[in-house]
Amino acid sequence: MPPTDSSAVHVQEGAATATPAVAGTPAPSNQPLTTIALSENSFDFGKIKKGDKVEHVYEITNTGKNPLVISEVKPGCGCTVPDFTKEPIMPGKKGKITLHFDSSSFDGNVSKYADVFANVDKAPIKLTFTANIQP
Repeated sequence: MPPTDSSAVHVQEGAATATPAVAGTPAPSNQPLTTIALSENSFDFGKIKKGDKVEHVYEITNTGKNPLVISEVKPGCGCTVPDFTKEPIMPGKKGKITLHFDSSSFDGNVSKYADVFANVDKAPIKLTFTANIQP
């Protein structure tokens, strides 16, 4: 993948600017904005054994009038690997964001997140999950 200039910041009319731009943060999409509904934005795996690799699928529905384009899903740490619908999600249709978590390096209660960058007003959308890792 060619390097990108992550220091460039594009401002869309009406886009929220509450969070300052940080190096490495993707610039907002140039797609027209749309709205979404999530099946949930947080999930609890409950008790899992240390070393287990688990995953959870978050369902995302395009409730707006424009195609939904997920440009990036950026996890908070290397223990979480995202997979997501790459093609535009048409109005009224659903897509998926799957977070794969490797519990090998953790003990006890953990809380992790991934930021979803898409053409929505309040991007990024934060997805979170928790787990209680047992020996």
